[in-house]
Amino acid sequence: MTFPLELGVDTFGDVTAAPGGGLVTDAQAVRNVIEQAELADRIGLDFFGLGEHHRVEFSVSAPEVVLGAIAARTSRIALGSAVTVLSSDDPVRVYQRFATLDAVSSGRAEVVLGRGSFTESFPLFGYDLADYEVLFDEKLDLFAALLEDAPTTWSGTVRSALRDQWVYPRPESGTLKTWVGVGGSPESVVRAARYGLPLMVAIIGGEPARFAPLMDLYRRSLLRFGMPAQPIAVHSSGYVAATDDEAIETIYPHHMAFMAKAGRERGWPPATRAQYEHGVGPDGALYIGSPETVARKIVRNLGVLGASRFDLRYSMGQLSHEHLMSSIELYGTQVAPLVREMVA
Repeated sequence: MTFPLELGVDTFGDVTAAPGGGLVTDAQAVRNVIEQAELADRIGLDFFGLGEHHRVEFSVSAPEVVLGAIAARTSRIALGSAVTVLSSDDPVRVYQRFATLDAVSSGRAEVVLGRGSFTESFPLFGYDLADYEVLFDEKLDLFAALLEDAPTTWSGTVRSALRDQWVYPRPESGTLKTWVGVGGSPESVVRAARYGLPLMVAIIGGEPARFAPLMDLYRRSLLRFGMPAQPIAVHSSGYVAATDDEAIETIYPHHMAFMAKAGRERGWPPATRAQYEHGVGPDGALYIGSPETVARKIVRNLGVLGASRFDLRYSMGQLSHEHLMSSIELYGTQVAPLVREMVA
């Protein structure tokens, strides 16, 4: 493995079941996320990420604010987005917010730039979905220019131009650790390689092995553009319990409820138990099971893809805060040591 092995977790701040019935408030969901991050730091995980969403199911629409609170209550874990929807934001403001988080956390900030799997932010902030491609292309181009430790000169069609402009605050290291989050298109991985940025691939369905040719394309593209080798990370959903059966049956209703709602919105056919079981199985994209089962699956797919980092999206629908804390603890105290032992 060319790059150091890293194991992290991320969440969208799902609005979960409340102890007395019903759902917790958005505010309580945010406070629970902070507690979950504290646990991840305490048990030695490498990264804690927050996804940006603007939907009723999720409480985190401003990841940097929550990450700033987490920074004050943690000491070593890297903190970042999962992802920041750059298309519907301003690259300068994203840079400034994460540079500020980098200062607050003493250099632990990371930003994962992407287009997101939902589109609510576009009408919310006044963007036309017809401009989906050009918005991300141009804004990523500007953000890449901002990463240089020098004044920025840039022009495009989606915002005002910059000429010899310094943007503050300046990170102490000179730059921000920045990933490009992709869903699996060749154009996306080539774009990341063109800027020499690390790749975060979200594998939320199908067989992870299918992504291996795209990872090869990314590495070949880095060489073609004259860029140094960069790490590849994998983001997938999962849940860890004491046994495979406990994990599978605990998650099943929450996973199916989420898939049913997403399917209605996107025109997918109804999800089936067979599809769920395939996802949980050795060739699927769900990391649900006992610590040993999850560890073996992580090791296998990191090897197949040539990746050095795995981030588990541990939140799943309305699964309670107590269940999420248990899953994080098992992931950090049992899965992570097993993975490190297997790849040593």
